[in-house]
Amino acid sequence: MLQLVLFFVFGTIAVAAAVNLLAQRHPINSALSLIVVMASVAALFLLMGAEFLAAIQVIVYAGAIMVLFVFVIMLLNAGEEERTPGSRIAKLLGFPAVVLLAGFLAWTLVTRNPYPVAVNLTGRFVGSPALIAQLLFRDFLLPFEVTSVLILIAIMGAVVLASSAGTTAGPGSPERPPAKRES
Repeated sequence: MLQLVLFFVFGTIAVAAAVNLLAQRHPINSALSLIVVMASVAALFLLMGAEFLAAIQVIVYAGAIMVLFVFVIMLLNAGEEERTPGSRIAKLLGFPAVVLLAGFLAWTLVTRNPYPVAVNLTGRFVGSPALIAQLLFRDFLLPFEVTSVLILIAIMGAVVLASSAGTTAGPGSPERPPAKRES
């Protein structure tokens, strides 16, 4: 019973933080809301008995990638986002489209499986950290390395964009004259 209560608590926190992520105007506040989402998802992994996935969730996503996001946001000096009134078509058709999509999804779930199976919340997963490492570093090595190269390119692009905007004055830039030599 306690596990079910904790599931609803952490699930509610995750959904509320995700909504807050979308509602925020400042990118730093959005990034902090995303960290709360990642931490609550890690807590949900702990409830399912997947301790390794919870640790990876905190270390990789809430730790490394969110530090990268905050670093890029600060490097680009992103300010508060401007709000536009939005499209009239999106306002008129958005809510009915979401209701129709949710209704279709619920209808599909009910008609496809009339006898739902009980879910086991004890968390008995097959797989060890060694098996996950073998999959990650042997079978899926190329996508893993391509992702790291893409992150490196994003960092380099942020540095180039920030330096070309005139926010940093290097030794050879027009904002700062070259130092005089003393003889």
